Amino acid sequence: MAEPVAAMCEQLVKAVTVMMDAETNQRYRLEALKFCEEFKEKCPFCVPCGLQLSDKSQPAVVRHFGLQILEHVIKFQWNNMPQQEKVNLKNCTMELLTSGTYPILEEESHIKDALSRIVVEMIKREWPQHWPDMLKEMETLTSFGETQTELVMLILLRLAEDVITFQTLPTQRRRDIQQTLTQNMDDIFNFLLSILQLHVDEYRRLKVVPGQELKAKAHCRVGIATLNTLAGYIDWVALIHITNENCHLLEILCLLLSEPELQLEAAECLLIAISRKGKLEERKPLMVLFDDVAMHYILSAAQSADTNSSDQSSGSGLVETRYTFLKRLCQVLCALGGQLCALVGSVAEVEVPRNLNKYMEAFLAFTTHPSQFLRSSTQCTWGTIFRHDALTKDPTVVQTAVKYLKTAMTNLVKTGFPSQNDSPGCEYARADFDCDEDFNVFYNSFRAQQGEVVRQASKIVPLEAFQIAREWLQYQINTPLDTGNATSKTGEGLCSALSPSAVQWDAVTFFTEGVMGQVFRHVEKEKLPVEQGMELLQAVVNYVTRDPLILSCILSTLSCFFPFVLHQPQFLPQVFSKLFPAITFEVVEESKAPRTRAVKNVRRHACSSIIKMCRDYPDFILPCFDMLYTQVKELFANELQLTQMEKCALMEALVLLSNQFKDYNKQKAFLEELMAPVTERWFSEEMRSVLWDPANFLTFIGADQVVSEAAAEDQFGINKSRISFCVYTILGVVKRARWPADLEEAKAGGFLVGYTPVGTPIYRNPCAEPVLALLPNLLNFIRTHNSLFLPENLARLSETFSRAYDVMDVEKNLILAIAQPTMDVYDSPVYKSSLERMQGFFCTLYDNCYHVIGHAGPALQQDFYRIDGLAEQLVGSAFIHLEHIPDHRLRPILRLFMRSLVMSCPPDYYDSLLCPLLGLLFTHLLQRLSLRWQVINQRTNVCDPDDDEGCEENQMTQEMLEDRLVRLLTREVMDLLSLSCMSRKMPEPAGNKEDADGDEEMMATDSTQLSSSQNAEELTELGKRLLKKEDTYMNLLALSYNSLSWRDTNNCQRVTQVCWALLRQVVGGNLLPEAVTWIYTSVLKALQMHGQHDGCNAALTQLALLIYDALRPRYTELRAIMDQIPNINLEQLEQFDQRTVNPGLQKVGEKKRKDQFKKLIAGAVGKPLGQQFKKEVHIRNLPSLFKKVKPWKDVVNEDVGLANLFTTDHDD
Repeated sequence: MAEPVAAMCEQLVKAVTVMMDAETNQRYRLEALKFCEEFKEKCPFCVPCGLQLSDKSQPAVVRHFGLQILEHVIKFQWNNMPQQEKVNLKNCTMELLTSGTYPILEEESHIKDALSRIVVEMIKREWPQHWPDMLKEMETLTSFGETQTELVMLILLRLAEDVITFQTLPTQRRRDIQQTLTQNMDDIFNFLLSILQLHVDEYRRLKVVPGQELKAKAHCRVGIATLNTLAGYIDWVALIHITNENCHLLEILCLLLSEPELQLEAAECLLIAISRKGKLEERKPLMVLFDDVAMHYILSAAQSADTNSSDQSSGSGLVETRYTFLKRLCQVLCALGGQLCALVGSVAEVEVPRNLNKYMEAFLAFTTHPSQFLRSSTQCTWGTIFRHDALTKDPTVVQTAVKYLKTAMTNLVKTGFPSQNDSPGCEYARADFDCDEDFNVFYNSFRAQQGEVVRQASKIVPLEAFQIAREWLQYQINTPLDTGNATSKTGEGLCSALSPSAVQWDAVTFFTEGVMGQVFRHVEKEKLPVEQGMELLQAVVNYVTRDPLILSCILSTLSCFFPFVLHQPQFLPQVFSKLFPAITFEVVEESKAPRTRAVKNVRRHACSSIIKMCRDYPDFILPCFDMLYTQVKELFANELQLTQMEKCALMEALVLLSNQFKDYNKQKAFLEELMAPVTERWFSEEMRSVLWDPANFLTFIGADQVVSEAAAEDQFGINKSRISFCVYTILGVVKRARWPADLEEAKAGGFLVGYTPVGTPIYRNPCAEPVLALLPNLLNFIRTHNSLFLPENLARLSETFSRAYDVMDVEKNLILAIAQPTMDVYDSPVYKSSLERMQGFFCTLYDNCYHVIGHAGPALQQDFYRIDGLAEQLVGSAFIHLEHIPDHRLRPILRLFMRSLVMSCPPDYYDSLLCPLLGLLFTHLLQRLSLRWQVINQRTNVCDPDDDEGCEENQMTQEMLEDRLVRLLTREVMDLLSLSCMSRKMPEPAGNKEDADGDEEMMATDSTQLSSSQNAEELTELGKRLLKKEDTYMNLLALSYNSLSWRDTNNCQRVTQVCWALLRQVVGGNLLPEAVTWIYTSVLKALQMHGQHDGCNAALTQLALLIYDALRPRYTELRAIMDQIPNINLEQLEQFDQRTVNPGLQKVGEKKRKDQFKKLIAGAVGKPLGQQFKKEVHIRNLPSLFKKVKPWKDVVNEDVGLANLFTTDHDD
């Protein structure tokens, strides 16, 4: 046999050499790979070849392949190997461990990994039943030297990963091994700690002895391997092993933080240990880390690493390993803070640590570190501490809150870009971020976190926070503008987004917003610093600037301090004198150039501030109503001075104030006067012809004209703006006009018209008459809009605007989750092409029309629902030509209109209005979505290799967009279906806070929410009405059950509850056998599509079981379907079926029954593509160690004495 083995080995060496040679032709490489794979599958002497190739005299790649052969044999041939061969392979493997490798510093890491994998694969198959002395043998191996000790550590780590982390074993084998590990954990931990202590001591002794550097490194390598292995166990072992002997393990780890070569691994172990969840009582010993000694080691290590990481005297820049260690230490302190918050003030009765100030100082040091990443890492923990009821009463935490707020003043200033060198953080940013754009995205998130923590800290010390904000703001107001080196594109002498003054103003504004909200909320009225606040407000109002970025900050600050004006009403006109000029703000007056985004923001900001004041303080501002109305009319006199959105915002502010008239007739007269220009234009003959006729509409807005981009002015812009203004105005009035909230005030003001039979007041809206008068033209305009998608109207678009109805680029990026560039967006003028302007016009107008009719129901109530033939009018406008409307235009109909209509419609109008509309809509949606998903499935299954590569990228983007739109539309359809039919009664949350830290995976795969749906989910009154109409009911069933097998796992998981709730209504009726077959098959198809995902699998299995239980006694067709499931056990099926048909035969627990059913239908569950062609590894169960089982026989290895397979005293 030696000759063929040698010959085969020679061929294998050549094949491996060919495969690994970079110069090899691809065809030869594939042939060599095929030869090697066929050898592993078919060759009868894999083991001798593998052993020969694994010899350390061979090159590393050949040895690695030899070890791969041995691993393959164990994985796929072990069950069929004779006992003697298994013993021989085990002995040879142990020999390889003992003497088959080079010294620890010379051996390749991939060889060590491959060798450890072989041993672990054997352990997974034979330990503990057939290899009881495995742990002793591993311990013996460590006596052979550092190399063997490291291999043992790798074996123990890999075993823990496979059994606990990745769970790559059958359940029983995993349970056997895990329980045996747990039983021996005391010995394992003592063994690991003794190895660690031994080699760390040797390392420390030898590293200072000249000439012993290599030996010291070898001991250090073992120390690192031992720490890595400990990390693999600390995560899951009982906490008692970590806290034994007064937390001896944690003490060792803290000591190792001072060893530069071991500190990173030690910090990893410490982090895992401190992050442990579990019973609070068991976690109490972890508080030992707040003692002086432990805190001293952590602080010393942090200071040392910080000094070394930023030591640039050598010119080498940042030392990455030290910086990484700093990050780990930061995480350690965060985890400590988490344990502190969990234990203090809990049932564990843990007191606040005496030296909490030391921890706070250490943590604050990380918050003030130059690295923005380290600063951001601390924010969540600060938030948790500042929200903690018990800790926030501690003087140390109160003092720290003030310190944190002062720190935030620096941290909120946006500096440290990787491309710059203007701050110490730039060097760290270059290590953390690839470019300025990445840093900017991170910083926006970091700032939001800081904002939340600033609010929490201000809640603890509101007056101190106010003083900090006041001093900072005063300083900023008195500091001259510094535009820096970057020149703004907006104008000469103005700030860019990254100018020193801009970032400072941005920071102080953000900080002030966070602080002032808490001051007004948590400081008693008598203690408010009104004088200081008004002094600041006066300074803000007096501050004059023409820089749009700074002015925007000034307006924000004005809004922050506005509540102080409530104490001095005479100051109100000065506030408006600051806001109204900002509404018409321009950098260059009478300029024809497009406004920059910064200028637009100032104008919108001013409008929003006025709306906010009128919304939040309407009683206070009402005396200024006449002044405001006069100023608004003056602004409206020049049609081009304001955009339509700005005009609408000012009108909304006036409508909000008019709600305070509390006089129906007065408010109605005002609204009629306000809307008079719009009403006049809306009813004009010219506008009527435009609104009712698609051809006239397209001509009116210039969409049928060819436009040259060289033409600066939009000749049809005035026409578009007039239509937009009309729709904006109607929307603003419908959205904001309301009756008084107080019943007596409403009655006195003439708003109350009666009561419903159940006693609910019925109000009338003062805007009802003027708005209802405009509604017919609006509905016809919506019909015109829908008609634009007809082929004859698409043909009317000019070449310039042929893509006017396409998805806008901004919306496209949002749908595809493509990040928008955020750098310098304020500077650039917002230049738009004619096509982009037209797309924006269509999109906004379309959405606003549906916003109006969506708001009409809640606003106008019975006045809207009583319109004669409302259902027919809506079908003839909003629902006309649905088959031609693209998906992105259908979404606003569902989201803005139908959702609002379903939520607000009174039950009296269900039959006359909602049922006809929803019946028609769901019929169309079933056809549309079925067709769309059929296209997606075909696209997924078929790949054309002859596609033109030039078009490939654009086509791929378009297909991704269409796919994403269909998914979004599907979810909105299912949300509407659920909203219409289901009334959710949420079950009581189970468990307690302590258990909430537990197994998230169990929660993800738990199907109790579906099984309890009979209690939690009931049909709404609307749902019951819909189900009475057979056609609608069939469409709802078809839509919900078809959607289960569409390629959308989120939808599948959500819709299962709807599926059962709909079917449950008719399970006692006479369903056609074909319908029952289709329903059950739909669920099994969904399992085939989505069963690979745990959450979907659990929900679908439960749904299938509910259907089988409910319908099987009357429909034998379900049994026939079950017979067709691949690999089903017919005997077990017969037993299960009999129990289902005759429930009294044998009582089986609910959980056991679910498990039986899950096993029966397992053949219907589809596999992911990556698993479909994977060769399965079969690991046989061994006789159970922990419970008595029936006698077990192995057909292959019967009577071979497997218990003696892996003994230490064997004869070769």
